[in-house]
Amino acid sequence: MKEIHDFTIIRREQLGQHYFRLVLQHNGKMQPVAPGQFVEVQVEGCREVMLRRPISVHDVDQTAGTMSLLIQIVGNGTRRLAELKVGDKLNMVYPLGHGFSTDIPAGSRALLVGGGAGIAPLLHLAKELGARGIKPTILLGGRTAELIPVRDDFKPYGELCIATDDGSLGHKGLVISHPAFAEQYDMIYTCGPTPMMKAVARSAAERGIRCEVSLENMMACGVGACLCCVTDTDQGHRCVCKDGPVFDITTMKKWYQC
Repeated sequence: MKEIHDFTIIRREQLGQHYFRLVLQHNGKMQPVAPGQFVEVQVEGCREVMLRRPISVHDVDQTAGTMSLLIQIVGNGTRRLAELKVGDKLNMVYPLGHGFSTDIPAGSRALLVGGGAGIAPLLHLAKELGARGIKPTILLGGRTAELIPVRDDFKPYGELCIATDDGSLGHKGLVISHPAFAEQYDMIYTCGPTPMMKAVARSAAERGIRCEVSLENMMACGVGACLCCVTDTDQGHRCVCKDGPVFDITTMKKWYQC
């Protein structure tokens, strides 16, 4: 069930120059949020931003009624959000979209591949898989080490592997060139830059591995009304905000083969 609610910021962390994290408190009973779902955030006090901004849910503590957002500073809206302080309110529509499938058998070999801001939803996913008896391999990539925030937060939930373009941390090269990527898995989940996800999807399809991708199209409304996030799939045009953002690659050959 979707809800529009004012959350209170109870913690704010600046994570280098490019990212920050907000921990938000619900003052009632928070709706369940699945890994891979997102929120639409109202940006107040910024005349250049009229529409809500879609942000992946980074982490959830259902018992405490808290939600975390990992946000990359990329434009006027996110710069305004970066100015928020502890005690401020943030109005959000949540939970939105279709999340990752977590109903794989206990003991399955799972790989989580994240790049850039696509790292954000994978922490909640790693925790959920852990609760189901699955300790995934977590492969995070970025141009430099500075652009892979919160990487240490993943360590309790699986084997952490890092790839950087400049070799400043971990394997030098793309995530798909990391030795861990070449291993055999039962399931691959990925979120990040489109070229990265397409490469991951193509490799998974070639190796016969089940794979889900989380697309990052522009999503203005979050409910499939404005049609600005439509993507072409093997099943026709689909709204990323409503039918995704997570899609199984068996329906996305048109997307990853182009």
